[in-house]
Amino acid sequence: MPYPPIEPYETGKLKVSDLHTLYYEISGNREGTPVVFLHGGPGGGTDPRDRTFFNPAQYKIVLFDQRGAGKSTPTAVLEENTTWDLVKDTERLREHLGIEKWHVFGGSWGSTLSLAYAQSHPDRVKSLVLRGIFTLRKSELRFFYQEGASHLFPDAWEEFIAPIPESERHDMVLAYHAQLNSTDDETRLRAAKAWSKWEMSTSKLYVDPAQIAEAEKDDFANAFARIENHYFINDGWMRDGQLLEKQEIDKIRHIPCITVQGRYDVVCPATTAYDLKKVWPEMTLHIVPDAGHSSREPGTAKLLVEATDSFAHI
Repeated sequence: MPYPPIEPYETGKLKVSDLHTLYYEISGNREGTPVVFLHGGPGGGTDPRDRTFFNPAQYKIVLFDQRGAGKSTPTAVLEENTTWDLVKDTERLREHLGIEKWHVFGGSWGSTLSLAYAQSHPDRVKSLVLRGIFTLRKSELRFFYQEGASHLFPDAWEEFIAPIPESERHDMVLAYHAQLNSTDDETRLRAAKAWSKWEMSTSKLYVDPAQIAEAEKDDFANAFARIENHYFINDGWMRDGQLLEKQEIDKIRHIPCITVQGRYDVVCPATTAYDLKKVWPEMTLHIVPDAGHSSREPGTAKLLVEATDSFAHI
């Protein structure tokens, strides 16, 4: 199970462009093996509990909030905010901290960014621990935001489509894009909360009211919804299925990788993790029989900690 809560021994800010400044923190063992945690969303930000996936006696644990998310500034800004900006930021942070190679841990959107980063800088990655594989293919977005998850959560879906006029519901991501970028604050915030609530309502096998309450917070919802939608409307600035292409996987085939996937993950269904395993058979894939999408579900959390423990000495 996860390790006890700890506090960072160092926090800092890293200016990565004229516009964006990242918040980062370091906890655990100053002399330990470095690991970077790549959070989900995009736009989700980090949480103190994210430190607990790593043995603090073994790991030097680096967390940072991606552009526009969490404590990074300015918040919820879409300019200069693409997948490849975040890949460069991750590498810039590694250089800033004087780390030669590190372990990379990411779930959901964090798994997307982990794969993109590893494929861009394979010589800097010691291992990968991934959860809830998401590769931003059109088919994955269609399942969650158009038709698929809606059949399993019709009550939550009803709330999700409510802000969108019926005539625009044939493309929910596009319809939400208009409202999330509205000049009217009320329209924008209502859309942001509805978008965020849909994801929080579907993230666990057993729906968690505390997680849904997070979606009601103005600042979180605004950053989470606007940045997610911005990435999805732009297909992540990648070819459809790029992260699964053989020539991309060949770049990282030598990196040890453990993936943990909830069987009943509706946000990032198991089919994507299975597709990754097919093109990358060297990867270890664990499918958790009693879990949804969240990293905090007991079976998933246990396997994630076991994975980081197994890589602590390489």
